[in-house]
Amino acid sequence: MKIFFQLFLIPALTFSAWAEVRIDVREKGAEGDGKTLDTAAIQKAIDACAEAGGGTVAVPSGVYLMGSIQLRSRVGIYLDKGARLLGSTDLEAYRVPVAADGKPKQRLQALIQGEGVEDVVFSGTGTIDGNKVFNPNGEEKMRGPHTIFLMNCRRFTLRDITIVDSANYALYFSQTDDVEVRNAKFIGGWDGVHWRGTAEKWCHNASIIGCQFHTGDDAIAGRYWRHTVIKDCLINSSCNGIRLIGPATDLAITNNTFRGPGEQPHRTSGNRRMLAGILLQPGSWDSTQGALDQVRIENNVMSEVASPVTLFSKPGNTVGKITVKDLRATGVHRAAMSMESWAETPVEEVLLENVSVEYVGGGKAVVADQKVSLPGLETRSLPAWGLYAHGIKKLTLHNVHFSLAADDFRPVITAEEVDQLDQINFQYTRVPGVNQAIVIIPAEKPPIPEAPSI
Repeated sequence: MKIFFQLFLIPALTFSAWAEVRIDVREKGAEGDGKTLDTAAIQKAIDACAEAGGGTVAVPSGVYLMGSIQLRSRVGIYLDKGARLLGSTDLEAYRVPVAADGKPKQRLQALIQGEGVEDVVFSGTGTIDGNKVFNPNGEEKMRGPHTIFLMNCRRFTLRDITIVDSANYALYFSQTDDVEVRNAKFIGGWDGVHWRGTAEKWCHNASIIGCQFHTGDDAIAGRYWRHTVIKDCLINSSCNGIRLIGPATDLAITNNTFRGPGEQPHRTSGNRRMLAGILLQPGSWDSTQGALDQVRIENNVMSEVASPVTLFSKPGNTVGKITVKDLRATGVHRAAMSMESWAETPVEEVLLENVSVEYVGGGKAVVADQKVSLPGLETRSLPAWGLYAHGIKKLTLHNVHFSLAADDFRPVITAEEVDQLDQINFQYTRVPGVNQAIVIIPAEKPPIPEAPSI
């Protein structure tokens, strides 16, 4: 037992020692006048902290024009109130990372870069401004550098900072573990927080807590997540609120407010209508392999979204248990909630409990007879106005209420290839003239081969 405490206390004492080192960027020559390029001065302060064993780089009030800087392990950056890191519009000021294959990766350019670093805290009440940097050779022939990009890092914290007008993703991390984003604001730009593992190396232990998103693209997105918490956030987007494009296990989305329409326009389309509140689409963006399981969507409120929760999986992906509990949604304007498997195996189990959703309605009866199209990248028209299910072993509706603002002449539920559908206190708006409110379509059985003739 004595040995255990010795091993445990050594890292704590080491952390305390380096945390006391504090270097002001002005000591290294930063001007903070918004005109002088302060990249070198800020990098000198970071490097000096690292050489001292770790510490904090202090950024006082001012506007610090800069290109790419490199984070170092055990070095935090604190932005005072009124401090603004401003991205240069000169693309030559941004470092182009080199991938493992030795090739430059322009799409991984960022204002703030960290590769293989550990124990970094970005905090304070200041602002990081991506400055909408335009790159004619970037994604969509317009996207510039990410604001923060991390690769193969551990223990990164972003707290209280505001990130505005990102030229691409505001915070993008890859194959990185133990990330906490708390009380941060993301305004404008593209994706707010986007992180990706790979089939070989997932991202572990990410938490996004108490943040505000007012983004032009997806507020939160990515894939290959394990042990993820998204909690107590305000999510406003001109695209999707949360978009999962690959596998994830142990994902908790709790106590968030999803609110449309978008306050910041989508830069490509100019759209301001919010798409899905939560869109789970493993394998739909591109091919992925793995499980989506232990997903808990609980105690969320949504308004003016295209669809509250949409799930569709593609080949190579499996889906275990999905729980949607204590959801309140109003003004759903495009598509029913959907739970669908188009993969080799069905969804194991879906539970909807204490769910209340109001749809705008207006659907025509003819839509109910149309063949369901395979899912693409976004929500789509469906043959039911409340819930569409496809390829599920067990689907339970417990205290679920679907209502309409205007008549809709489609069924409230279409369940196709659902082995077990349980309804406990399921309520919905009755529409005159709709004779079959719940449509059950069993799986087609293969024909029985004829007995050989004797």
